[in-house]
Amino acid sequence: MLVGLASYFDSTMPLPFAHRGGAKVAPNLGIENSIAAFQHAYELGYRYFETDVRATADGVAVACHDERLDRLSGDPRAIAEIDSHELESLLLGSAEQIVAFDALLEAFPDVYFNVDIKSDDAVAPTIAVLREREAVEKVCLASFDHTRLAHVRKLGAGLLTSASTREAARMVIGREVPDAPLVFQVPVRHKGVKVVTRRFIDKAHSHGKHVHVWTIDDPGEMHRLLDLGVDGIITDRTDHLKDVLIERGQWKEPT
Repeated sequence: MLVGLASYFDSTMPLPFAHRGGAKVAPNLGIENSIAAFQHAYELGYRYFETDVRATADGVAVACHDERLDRLSGDPRAIAEIDSHELESLLLGSAEQIVAFDALLEAFPDVYFNVDIKSDDAVAPTIAVLREREAVEKVCLASFDHTRLAHVRKLGAGLLTSASTREAARMVIGREVPDAPLVFQVPVRHKGVKVVTRRFIDKAHSHGKHVHVWTIDDPGEMHRLLDLGVDGIITDRTDHLKDVLIERGQWKEPT
């Protein structure tokens, strides 16, 4: 068993994930992946956060989805072109800053994270932060890129990882179930092909693996997926998912 498995899944299922803090909830518009966005999710009762990491020019892992900063800050440069000390002057919205991954872990010590590593140069600094913070058991590392995930697993032996797109695709077409990932984090459909079916979920469960689905914002779709038996839902609408889980008697208030 991987080191992080027991701790990461030590919660009542299904797991509710705040995607970038809940990027489409009104208070968080334009400030995704910021301390304030995650604080909003935390105050709603979320203890599972989804975030993204990229590396700055000086090798600091930061919470940021986009390769370039123009969408959220108006700066045309890429994260990889900016030194970490420059981030203090780049605002998300009117006041929020792009935050270092280390600072995010420090701000929310009782939260579990799903971390999508968006670039190859972010792999080593992300794993270094996890070791320095002794946060290995609180994090699942993810990437669409199979080669990048293989690098993660090589550098971070014992870390919990999700399946790559290639590994999930092999499950969908009925080939072998991969050993390395203990979580399939998948969309409902991929390139027109239905991924999340009862057969897919049952096959994952029969091999001791979990299924989390992204990014689900519609309450009706949340109910449908929960009826199918998914183990977690990743959402931008943290308000809707909480309401759905309360309605079903599946919301767990943090202690």
